[in-house]
Amino acid sequence: MAIDRRREAAGGGPGRQPAPAEENGSLPPGDAAASAPLGGRAGPGGGAEIQPLPPLHPGGGPHSSCCSAAAAPSLLLLDYDGSVLPFLGGLGGGYQKTLVLLTWIPALFIGFSQFSDSFLLDQPNFWCRGAGKGTELAGVTTTGRGGDMGNWTSLPTTPFSTAPWEAAGNRSNSSGADGGDTPPLPSPPDKGDNASNCDCHAWDYGIRAGLVQNVVSKWDLVCDNAWKVHIAKFSLLVGLIFGYLITGCIADWVGRRPVLLFSIIFILIFGLTVALSVNVTMFSTLRFFEGFCLAGIILTLYALRIELCPPGKRFMITMVASFVAMAGQFLMPGLAALCRDWQVLQALIICPFLLMLLYWSIFPESLRWLMATQQFESAKRLILHFTQKNRMNPEGDIKGVMPELEKELSRRPKKVCIVKVVGTRNLWKNIVVLCVNSLTGYGIHHCFARSMMGHEVKVPLLENFYADYYTTASIALVSCLAMCVVVRFLGRRGGLLLFMILTALASLLQLGLLNLIGKYSQHPDSELQLKLAVGMSDSVKDKFSIAFSIVGMFASHAVGSLSVFFCAEITPTVIRCGGLGLVLASAGFGMLTAPIIELHNQKGYFLHHIIFACCTLICIICILLLPESRDQNLPENISNGEHYTRQPLLPHKKGEQPLLLTNAELKDYSGLHDAAASGDTLPEGATANGMKAM
Repeated sequence: MAIDRRREAAGGGPGRQPAPAEENGSLPPGDAAASAPLGGRAGPGGGAEIQPLPPLHPGGGPHSSCCSAAAAPSLLLLDYDGSVLPFLGGLGGGYQKTLVLLTWIPALFIGFSQFSDSFLLDQPNFWCRGAGKGTELAGVTTTGRGGDMGNWTSLPTTPFSTAPWEAAGNRSNSSGADGGDTPPLPSPPDKGDNASNCDCHAWDYGIRAGLVQNVVSKWDLVCDNAWKVHIAKFSLLVGLIFGYLITGCIADWVGRRPVLLFSIIFILIFGLTVALSVNVTMFSTLRFFEGFCLAGIILTLYALRIELCPPGKRFMITMVASFVAMAGQFLMPGLAALCRDWQVLQALIICPFLLMLLYWSIFPESLRWLMATQQFESAKRLILHFTQKNRMNPEGDIKGVMPELEKELSRRPKKVCIVKVVGTRNLWKNIVVLCVNSLTGYGIHHCFARSMMGHEVKVPLLENFYADYYTTASIALVSCLAMCVVVRFLGRRGGLLLFMILTALASLLQLGLLNLIGKYSQHPDSELQLKLAVGMSDSVKDKFSIAFSIVGMFASHAVGSLSVFFCAEITPTVIRCGGLGLVLASAGFGMLTAPIIELHNQKGYFLHHIIFACCTLICIICILLLPESRDQNLPENISNGEHYTRQPLLPHKKGEQPLLLTNAELKDYSGLHDAAASGDTLPEGATANGMKAM
């Protein structure tokens, strides 16, 4: 029979060759168990489990040890969270705690850099020099907004709300242009009006962001030159996007430490040169490279932080870093008021990165990455360095990590590029889902922020720059606090699903319910009821819109942050920085929509909101396809990440049988399929799926 011949040939008979390992460090399906971590277990609430495929022992004989060694290193070395990390003491060692602290401190400097555009590029009120403030230009005055991870700049030219134009009209009328008690509301000026109002050779500025001079006032970026402000805002975000994509791939190939150190050196060069810019073109170009280097620092520190921690501590350690970055956001207004000049502020933001030059001699390479890429010689030196720093007794190696490591020192390193994920079946799907989630979360965040700022005339508190800035920062802070509680009880997937549902509800209610309130208030029985209905509907719509905007900003911020963290946990170590780079770049594209719409004077804003609202509905469905990573070991190679199984959102009831067989219950029927393909007959009593016929 063909089946017997095939199995006899595979059972260690003459002519059998060892199964070669794949280039990415994973194994063929028959030996996939060798690459799975030992400590994987189901998380609380029906979490995911990294389930290895059962090892095949062809011919019924024992599996050859030499063939196993040729295919993959020892199981003990591949089980980093279950063997290597406990041997080093987890986070209990003093050296590990020091390294985690060193990843927290730069988060403060990163927070300064990320929110600097709110102050450097704030668009102030301006008027012709020699004229009083009363002649402030109504049609071209703009207000800058501080926002999360960017600038939520609010221009007055929006076709869906006349509130800013009402404010401009009232200011111009108060200066004596029209002495009537009820002045008519001016319509937005067209290009001809702007050209006549901007017929001035010198300007005076009223900067509200704590500075005496910023980039806009330095080079008169108003009227015909106002578009250059948006280009300057693009530059930092575009630099971040390209930086995430490129440095992520490099960090997976050469290591986290070299990328971190070179990013620190170049951000010092480009960041300090920004303060010496002689024109806005030089400023924008240098800001692009500053953003590129900043992305390398953010990405590598995030990955190093994740790879240092045991499963139960990863989320807590990451959230502490987020809170430190928010401290930088809260301290930025005080820093700007202290500096008074934008050049001094830029230099003061960049100079603290000088302290990170010490990382060259302090911070080591990621041991987890060295083990995953089979660089065992470097890993051995680093393990000895850890034991020396922690003053550990080498005899505490109960599981025998070091003896196994000695046997594998001659193995060649196997590094992987993120492009390898294209050949997978599940891993690419998980990364794409999280990319869409981060894009939607950060993209729709601007829609909610823009909607809330549109009601600032009717909410006097929001007329102040600092109140506006701290409102947005406080919403982000509350969002992170809520994320800590929700993720603790619902897990990563449940928390992401909850926050995405809240985002979708806030968006759909804001787009649909508010229009219904205005529609049904236009059919009263009398004129008096008409006036009351119109006044009541406007008031109710404003209150509901502000409430939905706050809920939407709260939930969308959590969606974006949790998507990035989720990606760091389910992406294998060998391509973790590349996967993180894709998700962070998607978040950058979401934030990039804000200055693009501002550049077009808010044209397309409503369509922008509708598109992202539809994306939230798609994301809700896609989140159910993700595995749960709470309390799970990090996948080390592509084979581990591919076998991250998806469990139901709710756990099985006791005694309930699952509908589908697990990997452990599957049997190898490949011989049957091969026999059917070759035209041989099946054994008597056998069926196509390998079950005996009744």
